[in-house]
Amino acid sequence: MTRLFGTDGVRGVANKDLTPELAFKLGRAGAHVLAQNGGAKRLVVGRDTRISGDMLEAALAAGICSAGVDVLSVGFLPTPAVAFLTREFGAAGGVVISASHNPVEDNGIKFFGPSGYKLPDDKEIQVEQLITGTDTGIPSPVGPAVGRINRVEDAEDRYVNFLKSTVSADLKGLKIVMDCANGSSYRVAPRVLSELGAEVIPIHNTPDGVNINEKCGSTHPDKLRETVVREGADLGLANDGDADRLIAVDHRGNLVDGDQIMVICANHLKAQHRLPKNTVVVTVMSNMGLHLAMRESGIEVLQTKVGDRYVVEELLRTGAVFGGEQSGHILFLEHSPSGDGVLTALQLLSVVKATGQSLAELAARMERLPQLLENVRVADKQRVMSSPVLAKSIRKKEEHLAGQGRILVRPSGTESLVRVMAEGRDMGQLQEIVGELVDIVKQL
Repeated sequence: MTRLFGTDGVRGVANKDLTPELAFKLGRAGAHVLAQNGGAKRLVVGRDTRISGDMLEAALAAGICSAGVDVLSVGFLPTPAVAFLTREFGAAGGVVISASHNPVEDNGIKFFGPSGYKLPDDKEIQVEQLITGTDTGIPSPVGPAVGRINRVEDAEDRYVNFLKSTVSADLKGLKIVMDCANGSSYRVAPRVLSELGAEVIPIHNTPDGVNINEKCGSTHPDKLRETVVREGADLGLANDGDADRLIAVDHRGNLVDGDQIMVICANHLKAQHRLPKNTVVVTVMSNMGLHLAMRESGIEVLQTKVGDRYVVEELLRTGAVFGGEQSGHILFLEHSPSGDGVLTALQLLSVVKATGQSLAELAARMERLPQLLENVRVADKQRVMSSPVLAKSIRKKEEHLAGQGRILVRPSGTESLVRVMAEGRDMGQLQEIVGELVDIVKQL
């Protein structure tokens, strides 16, 4: 049986793959599994700004209430805000309705446990079994035992106050362009930066339900780069649709990705003696330049599979507290159990303020080696990845790199894509390698 849950919850085209009927079942089964943890019988529910969120939230909330569990509805808030509020309210769990950086037609449902961490595999399997079974294990209470839906009016204020508490310095004197991706940080991010004293130029902060991630945000930074240069800003910041990612650009409009942000923050944390185990956890997608920069700083780097949940698992296993992904999912377990794009922005800005250096100067501590990535849409990821033809071709290409680079071909955990990546010092060689591998994937 194909699993409902991918690396980041249940995702699909809203009203086609992710239907209201499925959302109802997920709410009902998820509420039952989470309410068994012994906490308060209530779940925090938040969402991003995409149009299908109304439909899915109504169905999800109905399912939760049908299992005798209350809903604390927090409205449009970043995914990490739901993780924070789940702990803040002592809820049995949290649920986010979002497809992150995906286009508007997609949506997703992701669960958090009472600690604010993503639901572990065994709990997801329990939810799936209840959905695919006969549902006989879930009670259907009546009368006063039916769940209620409660709107939390001060949810944004609580989250903003938490974010501000994670930094000690103000941001006075900084001129910042903030790209909100027309997503869930459209109010929170400009507000926090402004309240801490920065001059903020918000862009893509007028969501209409269908413009989320549309040529904007962390995956489309061109407008951000242009605006920073035109406005003479000190730097620019961009979230994705659910604001668990952050990328930045310096005053010249040069991209500063998640790897560079991690190098900047790791060095600062180490200097402050706030980097337990002297270790950073990253995924296999991180650039070789990060490894070289960390080695120079005397910081150990551990690698995981792609996905911030695997970074979290390794952090918890080792006792380290900092890590993330090149895409901008950055984990500061000292502050939050979830990758948080707005929190990461504040931590990065606090380094800029504390050091008196520009973002360009700080980012220069890492040389980013050429890396070429191409996504190929496929019908069957498993068939492609199990192909001996593809495996043989990858081995031959790795021999050509002769230890001066690497190749990574992997299926997306959230979309029907196979990602083909090559890294090394010769861009011409990388283009040839990726082109040939992409052709093979397309044939398969």
